[in-house]
Amino acid sequence: MPEARILVVEDDASIRSGLRVTLELDGFSVEEACDGIEAMRILPVFLPDIVLLDLMLPGKSGFDICRELRSQRAELPILMLTARSDEASKVAGLTLGADDYVTKPFSLAELIARIRNLLRRKAMRTPAVVDVVEWQGRIRIDFKQFRCWVDGQPIDLSTREFEILRDFASHPGEVVRREDLLERVWGYSPDNLPSTRTVDNFLMRLRQKLEQDQTNPQLLTSVRGAGYRLEIGASA
Repeated sequence: MPEARILVVEDDASIRSGLRVTLELDGFSVEEACDGIEAMRILPVFLPDIVLLDLMLPGKSGFDICRELRSQRAELPILMLTARSDEASKVAGLTLGADDYVTKPFSLAELIARIRNLLRRKAMRTPAVVDVVEWQGRIRIDFKQFRCWVDGQPIDLSTREFEILRDFASHPGEVVRREDLLERVWGYSPDNLPSTRTVDNFLMRLRQKLEQDQTNPQLLTSVRGAGYRLEIGASA
């Protein structure tokens, strides 16, 4: 039985073919897509365990496909392949829901190590012990339905934002370090953590959506030199 199913979305046929040969020799089952349209057609049939997604694709970009993949398979690990080395592109990919990235040209050994790390993290994830959290009658978050209300009004949160809040809610009263979130939510290994600014950017957006006064947060509070804490009581 194959170790895992991998969907390779890459418009360069030679890279795509080379990845398929290497990954299949390593025990994985592989399907290929040359663009986003083909990838979305294959997705519900092949049911991959992880997607290798090129950033520069014809038609819809890798950013667009990443967003679509996240909307259909929130739990699916996405590893971006990109020729861009600038930090803005990497942060944009992570913000849209990519779990990790490698910059071309990349080492095949490193790529396989990152794939195995993401698959291991996926296997280690356990269902949240908290299904619903409420705060001062203002905020209600339902993690089963991926829905959030503030003052009775529905609020649009991304999958990643729900995952961050669920991680906080699963550690009630605890200070959560940025590094903890990068490991548990993004799936990074401790020796390969990116800039923690990614976490700060997400927390800033969550405060904009949830806090009455984001300059004086009462829900998502900062603990100087340590991390963040969710000041919320959980209820079933």
